[in-house]
Parts: sequence; C-alpha cells; structure tokens
Amino acid sequence: MELSRPLATVTPTLDGDVLAVLAQTDLSFTTGQVHRILTQYSQEGIRRVLQRLSKQGIVLAERVGNTFSYRLNRDHLAAGHIIGLAGLHASFLNRVAERLASWEVAPVYAAVFGSAARATMSVDSDIDVFLVRPDGAPEALWAEQVDDLMSQIVRWTGNDARALQFTASELADSGEPILRDVLATGLTVAGKRSWLNGRRQAGGAS
Repeated sequence: MELSRPLATVTPTLDGDVLAVLAQTDLSFTTGQVHRILTQYSQEGIRRVLQRLSKQGIVLAERVGNTFSYRLNRDHLAAGHIIGLAGLHASFLNRVAERLASWEVAPVYAAVFGSAARATMSVDSDIDVFLVRPDGAPEALWAEQVDDLMSQIVRWTGNDARALQFTASELADSGEPILRDVLATGLTVAGKRSWLNGRRQAGGAS
C-alpha cells in the first residue's frame, strides 16, 4: 500500500486522493486550494471529481461568490469509512508504537523513516524501521521481537519491512549517513528524539 495515499488501497484514482484531503479537516476547500495540495493533477480534473462526488452526496458544495467551496459531508453513510481510510498513516504509526510498547525488551528508541515517513511511498516501497537495542539486552529475544514486528508490518500493509538496528553504544560510534535521514524525517514510535540527538552529538556526528 501507499501510506501517503491511503484511499488508493480501495480506489487508485483522483477521487480517492481528493476525498483524503477533505477527510483530514472540517474546513471547506475551493478547487484551487485542493489543487495546491494535489499538484500532480490538473485543476480541471479536480473540479470534475468534486462535482461528481457532490452528486453522490459525500461532498457538500456551497457557492461563494463566483466559485464553489467543497467539504466532506460527515453525516453521509460512507463518511466514517472514508475518514478511517484517510487516517491509515496515523493508525499504522500507532499500531507500531503499541507493539513496541508491549516488547519484553523495549527499544531505547525507534522510528519509522524513509519513504514511509517522507510521504513518498510507492506501492512497492519497503517500510523502514530504525531500532536501538539496549546495551546488554538478550540478543535472541531481541531478534525474535524484531522478526515478529517485521512480519506484522507485512501483514498490516502488504509492503516488505526492513529494520536498521544498532545498540545504544554502537550508535555513538556510527558514521552511518542514513542516521541523518532518521534525524531529519524519521517519525518516532518509541523513546524520545532528544535522546537520539544527544547520542549522535556525543559521537561527533555532523
């Protein structure tokens, strides 16, 4: 799946992307405002979709001067399902965080990074998870937990999952360029980002 295009799971069309925008807020949007978010589509294509969805009743249209504004009809029978689908990215992060919180050996820090964090996923993208193991933690138990989480992510999303792992002491000595990506765009799912920043600074990372 594409976590940045959650409704593509059921409809890989512009309709799904427009509904995802409207489902994120109670605010109304003009066609131009939706286009500024969905820049990969034409404004005319977005206008046609909004008009079609308003005929289905899932979108409410209101004339404002010489134009129309549109918002999701949250009383529509389909609205709850659409809002749920639109929130899949947050649901995924919450599910990962809950699973990590249940581990017998909890990570010192964990984050989802890469395309899943930058909202640039394709349907074939891997989901990358950064994990920091406590020093001295039982390796076999840790590996079992990590393998189980990776398998769960595959079942939740259909995407392959990859873990980038360090111990807490290894992290300060590592020059891995990918750690800059974790710091810049990673989405924390366990621990505190301030800990990660402090650990990297202690190691003299640039």
